[in-house]
Amino acid sequence: MKKIFTLILFAVCCTTTFSVVAQNGQFREYNGEVLEEGSNKSLALATISIENTNISTITNTDGEFSLKVPLTTKNAQVIIAFLGYETKSIPLTTLNQKNNKIHLKVAVTALEPVNINAPKDAEKLVREVLSKKGEHYLDAPSIMTAFYRETIKKRRRNVSLSEAVVNIYKSPYASDKNDAMRLYKARKSTDYNKLDTVALKLQGGPFNTLYVDLMKYPEYIFAGGLVDEYRFKYEGSTLIDDRQIYVIAFNQLESIADPLYKGKLYIDVENKTLASAVYQLNITDREKASRLFVRRKPAQVDVWPTEVAYRVDYREKNGKWYYGYSNILMEFKVNWEGKLFNSLYSMAAEMAVTDWKQNTEQQNLKNKEKLKRSIILADEAIGFSDPDFWGEYNIIEPEKSIESAIKKIQRQIKRANKNGAAKP
Repeated sequence: MKKIFTLILFAVCCTTTFSVVAQNGQFREYNGEVLEEGSNKSLALATISIENTNISTITNTDGEFSLKVPLTTKNAQVIIAFLGYETKSIPLTTLNQKNNKIHLKVAVTALEPVNINAPKDAEKLVREVLSKKGEHYLDAPSIMTAFYRETIKKRRRNVSLSEAVVNIYKSPYASDKNDAMRLYKARKSTDYNKLDTVALKLQGGPFNTLYVDLMKYPEYIFAGGLVDEYRFKYEGSTLIDDRQIYVIAFNQLESIADPLYKGKLYIDVENKTLASAVYQLNITDREKASRLFVRRKPAQVDVWPTEVAYRVDYREKNGKWYYGYSNILMEFKVNWEGKLFNSLYSMAAEMAVTDWKQNTEQQNLKNKEKLKRSIILADEAIGFSDPDFWGEYNIIEPEKSIESAIKKIQRQIKRANKNGAAKP
């Protein structure tokens, strides 16, 4: 089995940094929340985009969003889309800069046989989708701007937040050439004191989320003979962005002992393209699963994953699909020798493409500019600084729990600085 990435590094360290973020005046920012009509349930991971542009963002786990639009963009339509809901289009001029409430209707998913025919062979459909990546996905080099965030929690307490804006030099989907990335700017807020003597670090940074692009990197899940190690099943249909979608469930065969994956593929009925995928690792063997992820740890500590889940969403423009968003959620138990209770840690990473353009001039990164696949972003970031820069980029709004953690750390730093200044 090929693993998607190497995830954790255990070490002992302690650092705390934070400062306030400001904005400049080259754009207008719109804030709000996407909700389900009727129930007012928050809709996490809804896509908000400007029609006929490549500008977009994603709602956070609380359904909240912040969309920054250049002042030169006028009379535009804002498109709000979410899996299983009717897509909504509203004029940008009708949005307030704060407290927008956008409601989406649940789409009718029980489609009649006359409207949609169930695939007779789900596995054959999946093979067809994978074989057509050069036909339906971006067929020219492109440069994408993406926002990346990773968080680490000990139980429910946030202990580390790292964020970055990266440039993805994406090769055509039919090409075997790997994508390259450049780290444009990064910042962090960490409080490793809460981790006692263990600090979890995510190795690979944005590459972890980039490799969840299943259509560009199918070798991590389905390439070659690996398709034969899964069972595929049609489970109905739904809508994404007002498109009819097949829902194909998959799981590894019972005869396969190694930990593989299970989940659902959302396939566009008309074009036979993958619009979204949600899947997770089958932790069939705790020791094998641990070896997939743990790079280094103290000898007196046992570490194993209890959940590893993934999601990737694709977007379409002018008949071509491309990577738009992905996330990873990992939960681990850490057991110190001689301690009665285990510690529970969770790590989450997500990346959203907020703008992109064709690489018509065939720009390439120099080796010294390329982001290393072994990067630990928390070690590269320099703290929450450079406010003028961060103000102009679309980012994923932080959860309320993350905001509270950052504010708490900020207060601690202010007190520490005040006490330090008072000393003779």
